[in-house]
Amino acid sequence: MGTSSHTSPWTLADLPPQRGRTVLITGAGSGIGLETTRALASAGAHVVLAVRNTDGAREAVAGVPGSTEVLPLDLADLASVRRFAGAWDRPLDILINNAGVANIPLRRTADGFEPHLGTNHLGHFALTNLLLPRVTDRVVTVASNAHKQAVLDLDDPNWERRPYRASAAYGQSKLANLLFTLELQRRLAGAGSPLLAVAAHPGAASTGLNRHLGPAMSLVASTVGRLISQSGPAGALLTLFAATQDLAGASYVGPDGRGEQRGHPVPVGRSAAARDEALAGKLWELSERLTSTSFPL
Repeated sequence: MGTSSHTSPWTLADLPPQRGRTVLITGAGSGIGLETTRALASAGAHVVLAVRNTDGAREAVAGVPGSTEVLPLDLADLASVRRFAGAWDRPLDILINNAGVANIPLRRTADGFEPHLGTNHLGHFALTNLLLPRVTDRVVTVASNAHKQAVLDLDDPNWERRPYRASAAYGQSKLANLLFTLELQRRLAGAGSPLLAVAAHPGAASTGLNRHLGPAMSLVASTVGRLISQSGPAGALLTLFAATQDLAGASYVGPDGRGEQRGHPVPVGRSAAARDEALAGKLWELSERLTSTSFPL
């Protein structure tokens, strides 16, 4: 770990050496996950990319200096999550819950979940609980400020009765990410564990996350993105800061620029709903039922 007592903006040059550490990153074959992989592997970590497209990920990391490994994982299929966790037999310093889908049409995961909640939250929830006994340092979950306009409907989390809106479903899943982090940290502290649960958001980073938007919205997103977004490597700084710096449990890291769209990593605020401890506890209980996993410590 490093320290967050910087007076100057934190940059990649401030990333502490990671030699001897093992880091698992979901969805690391592209975008911010790949940039996070590149930085941590270059700093000496052994980085495991847990991805659906193993061939694509191997191609993506072929030129990355350092130690990497690609393993298959489909967060939209709890059977895949269980196979992955069941085969994991080594200490894990950092688990980075990075994978995510955004703005996709309503369909169902292998377990019948709405895809944003199923992939972005429930898959990571199950993976974290199953791997937690192996984790030695922290769990980092990549969230989004889309959570600030979101409502979490615990009576209809999988959009079986409500009119479906992809953007609202995505926001709900990102609110779930922050509530998960809050409740995970509470449980870790209650168990006397030194592990940390923290979250980060990359601001308006240029990634492929919005590739499911229609042609018109894709044009709008790309035009606006060129004006306000930061690069993938810059977006990865937020995750790297959350993964390596001395932070309080349940911290949320984001860019320091206007509207948290771009900038250097700092602790940032979150919505009142994302700070709701009672709601976090209820979501945890629901997630345990839906995934048949539970806090293992």
